[in-house]
Amino acid sequence: MLVYMLGHNPAEFGIVPSREGFVAFKDLLKALHEEPGWRYVCQSHINEVLLGKGRFLFEIENGCIKTRERNWKMDLEGSFLESVPRILFTPVRRRAHPVVLEKGMIPAPGKFLVLLPDEDMALRIGRRQDPKPVLLRVEGEKARKEGVLFYLFDSLYLCEEIPARYIAGPPLPEKIPKALTEKERSSADDIRLGAAFSAGTFSLDLARDTAPHRRDKGKKQKGWKETARKMRRRKG
Repeated sequence: MLVYMLGHNPAEFGIVPSREGFVAFKDLLKALHEEPGWRYVCQSHINEVLLGKGRFLFEIENGCIKTRERNWKMDLEGSFLESVPRILFTPVRRRAHPVVLEKGMIPAPGKFLVLLPDEDMALRIGRRQDPKPVLLRVEGEKARKEGVLFYLFDSLYLCEEIPARYIAGPPLPEKIPKALTEKERSSADDIRLGAAFSAGTFSLDLARDTAPHRRDKGKKQKGWKETARKMRRRKG
């Protein structure tokens, strides 16, 4: 199964290897868990394979794995497409939804955005990062005509940027402002104050301060009552 996923058709599983063919173990496991009968597999099972007779079929590097022999190619040097589907789909995390609609999409360094003509496959890939991803529609052909470069990796369309003007998706949820009660406002203030002491600072506990001049500040010394009584007697 590992040889087929990594060496024959990674795109079938929504996997995009690096230019050298490597796939992160965590990404491999997420894709493998979607296949019937393979949900039980964990890193230790893969380690057993890598220690067994099949170890010579694979290479390991920095938490990633690849097969020594591959029957697929990824040619991204000047092989951009001259035609793409009119509409493509791509999933995003829910928390990224507002930002993407406003600013567009740019992948992490060294990676590509993955777009698909198949909604179901797009959601399948999206659920690896978010249980309820947001599915966005991208005007693929219009973007291509206006200068966005697309590459094909089997059934997956790859690109390095999608400006916001080509992206459409579900409307953003409206936030209804609510007036805070006095109790809620007090609670919110407490939370803000508490947060102020969590970012590299601390609240000062005088009982634990080792500096005597601060520890004793504001304290009445032992025997102060007796001293005060003696002073009153003298005045009397």
